[in-house]
Amino acid sequence: MRGRYRDGIPESDAAAADSADAAQWRRVLWVMVGIQFIMTGAFSVLSPIMPLLLPELGVETASGVNLWAGILNGVTSFVAAFASPVWGRIADRRGRKLMLLRSSLAIGLFTALMGVAANVWQFFACRALMGVFAGFSSAAIALVASQVPEGRLGYALGWLSTGQLVGSLVGPMIGGVLADLTGSYRIPFYCTSATILLSVGLVWFAVDERFVAPPKARTRRSILGSLIAVATAPTLLALLFVLLMAQFGVRTVQPIVTLYVQELVGPRPDLATLSGIAFSVTGLANVIAAPFLGNRSDRIGYRRVLLICLFGATVTTLPQAFTENYWLFTAQRFGVGLFIGGLLPTANALVGRLVPRAERGAIYGITASATFLGNSLGPLTGGAVAAAFGLRWVFLVTAAVLLANLLWVYFRVPEYAEQQN
Repeated sequence: MRGRYRDGIPESDAAAADSADAAQWRRVLWVMVGIQFIMTGAFSVLSPIMPLLLPELGVETASGVNLWAGILNGVTSFVAAFASPVWGRIADRRGRKLMLLRSSLAIGLFTALMGVAANVWQFFACRALMGVFAGFSSAAIALVASQVPEGRLGYALGWLSTGQLVGSLVGPMIGGVLADLTGSYRIPFYCTSATILLSVGLVWFAVDERFVAPPKARTRRSILGSLIAVATAPTLLALLFVLLMAQFGVRTVQPIVTLYVQELVGPRPDLATLSGIAFSVTGLANVIAAPFLGNRSDRIGYRRVLLICLFGATVTTLPQAFTENYWLFTAQRFGVGLFIGGLLPTANALVGRLVPRAERGAIYGITASATFLGNSLGPLTGGAVAAAFGLRWVFLVTAAVLLANLLWVYFRVPEYAEQQN
């Protein structure tokens, strides 16, 4: 009996090759999910602590704390927005694993230096320099997107986002508890630095990237050329705005969550712990929702999931401006997290479907710039609005931004149509 062949290869051998490829990309995915968890968890340890450290750094007024909390949360991402396209292009030429190692080493070093900062300007300088070498998440996205099958991008990036979100869930709680137990707002910085540097070894030994450098002809496109390519592709350009505004909407409230909790509960000794819970509960909801929404985006459409997420985030953010009870506020933060978790993996999956694998590092570097700008402008705006008008206005501004993004997606982002050969 003659054996069956697929593309000139015996079907049994082809099936074995398919199985090996599936095992390879799944292993890369789960390793990267674990690494994202460690990196984000370590980094988010600091989120509820930075506003509380500011008086030790010489910021004494309430309005000054509000303003500096926004500046320090935003400066790293602002600098990273300009550096990210450069690192993305290098990633396409040299490999994404190298970018993971570079970024994690720099983040670990500057986190330790933040712990010894004597004043707010030294702290600011460390945050800014961290932005020059940032880009761990965008490199992780590019690596995973270059390894998984096209039809599983939403699934894979949903799980990658889950690792990141679980870290954001655990990190603030650890940071708040650690600060309360030790009575120091600096010790968490040293613990964070040590954890990040340990993760460098995990990247080195556990991440197996099958990277093949593209021909030189494929790497001649300059960063300006890549920007022009994005600007002349209407859907990609629309998605840049989606990513920017999504992160802007998410991050506007970040620098004031601790201060808002303090307003709700008063000067309690467990303030850092309660603030950590308020940060982390959003991440818990993200963990529940992100894999489901990422997987559903592959099935029901990326645009539809984006619309669902933005509508839900808008209607759950608005009531936070009128909350008088800490536990009700925490429940509302959980509600918004159920929808926010699907935004970035869905938008990034749609970007991946529109871009060839060999160019995804450069394009994700550019889209990361939009994300970083949102990360930067959000806290800066939130801190400025809080200082000028009060904490509750930050939630009103955030709801308005999410509503604007919803309308933008509805009118400007088409659904992805599979290419038919």
